[in-house]
Formats: sequence, C-alpha cells, structure tokens
Amino acid sequence: METPTPRGPYPTDVTDEGWAFAAPYLSLLDPDAPQRRHDPREVFDALLWIVRAGSPWRTLPNDLPPWAAVHQQTQRWIEAGCFAATVHDLWVLLHTPEGRVPDSTAMVFGGRTLRSSPESGHHAGYDGHKLTKGDEVHAAVDGIGPLA
Repeated sequence: METPTPRGPYPTDVTDEGWAFAAPYLSLLDPDAPQRRHDPREVFDALLWIVRAGSPWRTLPNDLPPWAAVHQQTQRWIEAGCFAATVHDLWVLLHTPEGRVPDSTAMVFGGRTLRSSPESGHHAGYDGHKLTKGDEVHAAVDGIGPLA
C-alpha cells in the first residue's frame, strides 16, 4: 500500500462514522495484501468525489488515487455486491426501529426528461407527454427516501 500523501479534505470525503459503517462491506482483501497499493478509504473518497461531481473518471484530482485504480476497485466492489449489501443493511437499520419489515411494501417511481442538445446524438429520445426531446432519468423511492 502506498504511503498516503497529505491532502486537504474534500467536502465529499466519508466521515469517520460513515467509514466505520462502510469499511466492513468494502474489505474484500486483507489490508496487508501485496496487490493493494492504495488505502481503501482514499479509493472510497475518490469514488464519492466522482459520484458527487458527476465528472468523468479521468478528471479525478491528482491528490486522490489514480482514476484507473479507483475505477478497477469500484468494479470489484460492484461485482462482489458490496454496495447492494450496504444499501440493504442501511434500509433494515432505518426501518427496523419503526417496526417495519425489511421488505419494501410501498414504492414510488418517478422520472424526468433532461433536455438534449445536438451533441446528444441519436440516443436521445422523445417524451411525448412533455413534448421534449431528451434522456429519461428515473428514480425509485420508498417511504424514507431513495432506494439506491
């Protein structure tokens, strides 16, 4: 594992409390494994930056781990079901005190159309209800907020 270089915090960095919750889900390898070159928390912080900024992988700031390493580890986490397990357990944690069962009983689906431009190309569709050409964005929400 590379020695971390000191960097200033980003607003997207995971809190100590958040890391204490997330770390067991993301620990696929022994921390001393020779193939691990970057601190998992730094990789997770880089992923949070990408998600919040909505930026391409290659625009990751230079003081975070390299984008390719973050992308590769993220793919491993997704394939291993780490994020799905985290979301499920968070749902259970938030709903059990309310006396609810851990399976959703009600859900709301919503969507919106993001207007497209000529640069959007052929993939943009047409929303006849809103009379708008663009891309559809959908969300699923249960009683306490987004599912994922």
